[in-house]
Amino acid sequence: MPGLIKRLSPGEYLDRGISAPVIDVRSPGEFSYGHIPGAVNIPLFDDHQRAEVGTIYKAEGSLKAVVRGIDLAAPEMSAKLTRAVSLSANGPLRLYCWRGGMRSEAMAWLFSLGEINCILLRGGYKAYRNHILDDLGRERRYLILGGLTGSGKTQILRNLSSSGEQVTDLEGLASHRGSAFGALGQAPQPSSEHFANMLFDDLTVKRQEDQIWLEDESRNIGTVFMPDNFYNRMQAAPVIALMMSIDTRLPRLLQEYTSFPAEQIIASVMKISKRLGGDKTRLALDAVRGGDFAAAIRITLEYYDKSYNYGLSRRASGQVIYVHTDTDDISVNTAKVREAAAGLR
Repeated sequence: MPGLIKRLSPGEYLDRGISAPVIDVRSPGEFSYGHIPGAVNIPLFDDHQRAEVGTIYKAEGSLKAVVRGIDLAAPEMSAKLTRAVSLSANGPLRLYCWRGGMRSEAMAWLFSLGEINCILLRGGYKAYRNHILDDLGRERRYLILGGLTGSGKTQILRNLSSSGEQVTDLEGLASHRGSAFGALGQAPQPSSEHFANMLFDDLTVKRQEDQIWLEDESRNIGTVFMPDNFYNRMQAAPVIALMMSIDTRLPRLLQEYTSFPAEQIIASVMKISKRLGGDKTRLALDAVRGGDFAAAIRITLEYYDKSYNYGLSRRASGQVIYVHTDTDDISVNTAKVREAAAGLR
C-alpha cells in the first residue's frame, strides 16, 4: 500500500518533536552551497541534468522538460528508493526541494511506492530560508564577550560553556578565527547562507529565557557574512570587553600562530597590508622572514588594537563594561568575566 504524503509549514516541518530524517532532493551543487543542517542529499537530478531540464523548460515549455526529466531520472530511481528505505527505518521521511514543487513531489511519489510516509516542506527551501532569517532577527538575551586580539576569548567561552552557560560559537560555525590570520589551520568556510542555517539550528536549542554568550565579531568572519538582522541584534547587546597589554597577550599568540609555515603568515600579513601601510608591512614581513615572530605580532596588534578600540568607542554609552586584567590565566579571566556579567542581571 503506497505511503501517505502530507505538507507542513516551515515551523511545523522543523518541529524537534518530529524525528523523521530530512531529505534534500535538490542537486548536489545546491545542497553543497546550503541546506537544512542534518539533511541527507538524495537528488532527483545531478547538476548537469538539472541545468539541462531547466534549459528545456525555458526554451520548449513544461511538458518537454518533464518528459526529459523522467528520461534522466528513471535509471537511478531504484537506487534512490533503496536508499530512502534504508533511511526511513519504517518511519516517515521529511523531503524538500527549492520551492516545494515538482522535484519533491516526484520523489515523494517514488518513496511512497516503498510504503514510506513523506512529509513535504510547503514552499521548499526558499520558505525555510525566509523562516530562519526572520527568526534570527528576533530578540534574544545576547551577551557579547569582547576583548583585544589574543586575549583568550574563545577559551573563556569554552570555560563558560563547560560550566553550563549558553554559548554560540560563531567562529566555530564559520571555521575562521576572525582576523586576517583566522583561516590558518581551519577547515574550508561554509557559504554565508549555510552559516545562517547552522546558526539558526544552534540558537533554536538554546533556552530562550536565558542569556546567550557570543564573541564580539565584525559583520564578516573571514568570507562569511552574518545575516544583517542578527548582526544588528549583536550590535545592540551589552559587551564585556577584556583588556590586557600586548606583553600579556604575546605568548598566547606566539603559541597559536608560529607553528604555521612562514609563507602562510606572510600571506596573512599581506591581506591587511593596505591598512598597515607600506612601512609597517615591510617591517612585519622582514620580521617573519627573519624568524622574529614576536616583532611581527606586535606590529599587527597595534593595527588591530586601534581598530577594535575605535569600534568599542562607537558603542552606546554604558553598553561596554571594561574588564582589565594583567594575567593570561584563562580561569582567572573567566572568573572576572563572569563577575562582570553578574552585575548585568
